[in-house]
Amino acid sequence: MQTRRLGKTDLHLPILSFGASSLGAEFRNVTLDEVLASVRVALECGLNFIDTSPFYGRGMSEVLLGVALKGVPRENYTICTKLGRYDLGHFDFSAKRVAESVDVSLHRLGCGHLDLVLCHDIEFVPMQQIVDETLPALRRIQQAGKVRHIGFSGYPQKIFRFICEQADVDCVMNYNQYTLQNTRFADETVPYLKARGIGVMNAGPFSARLLTNAPLPAWLKEPESVKAAARKAAAHCESRGVDIAKLALQFCLANEDITTTVSGSANPANIRKWAQWAAEPLDTELLAEVLEIFAPVKNIGHLEGRPENN
Repeated sequence: MQTRRLGKTDLHLPILSFGASSLGAEFRNVTLDEVLASVRVALECGLNFIDTSPFYGRGMSEVLLGVALKGVPRENYTICTKLGRYDLGHFDFSAKRVAESVDVSLHRLGCGHLDLVLCHDIEFVPMQQIVDETLPALRRIQQAGKVRHIGFSGYPQKIFRFICEQADVDCVMNYNQYTLQNTRFADETVPYLKARGIGVMNAGPFSARLLTNAPLPAWLKEPESVKAAARKAAAHCESRGVDIAKLALQFCLANEDITTTVSGSANPANIRKWAQWAAEPLDTELLAEVLEIFAPVKNIGHLEGRPENN
């Protein structure tokens, strides 16, 4: 698996990483066998950067990852977890909770130290607290040796300049906004981050199943015009004998300014398939045709979090 350096850090991450949200039964019930096999296959296929959070499964993802990683040499994987979001509407970015959350994550994961810790979905809270309290608390924990690098994650593009103009962070993660349909992250934010040496991570290459052949989830927030374009694009890919998910993933991996793209599954067959796609060439002709289908709805997204953070 090809790797890229994460900003100014000493980490070189695979261009395709393993998202562990599915291990927390976020989208469907999972068995322990599926969890263990998914982590094993991810590591075998070179997806040795693992992204999780206390929010995923309300702790279940971290707990099961700890089980799956038991006995795996620590140098064989890099791990990122988050803090601040603990349930759909439960957020706590206080310095006290930062310290507790890191210790709980270390206990669950059993990994000795955390390579990355991100403030999770900061658009749901008054963001000045992240600057004034949360990140300074994380820096103190970093100096104690529990955490190697710190940053934040979220959806709206506004959050990145708001934080990075006021605070020093090592890396950030955006989701669902560097895809076949929505490239706002790369258009508006990545050049700014790159100029500052901040590590860039992308998650959600399939945009919550929008860019797959799977039925769309009821909670998908994109407007009907976007959904219709996605169905048209998927049908066009199918007529060419290609799964739109393959094109969607390869499109993300091809951007050299993005260190890694995180994709999650509790299905080992999916993970093997993604690793295979990552090694295959991108069909640029088909890509141009699909981008043309999405042109009328390009960069249309939705609001996430507090209105003033969008």
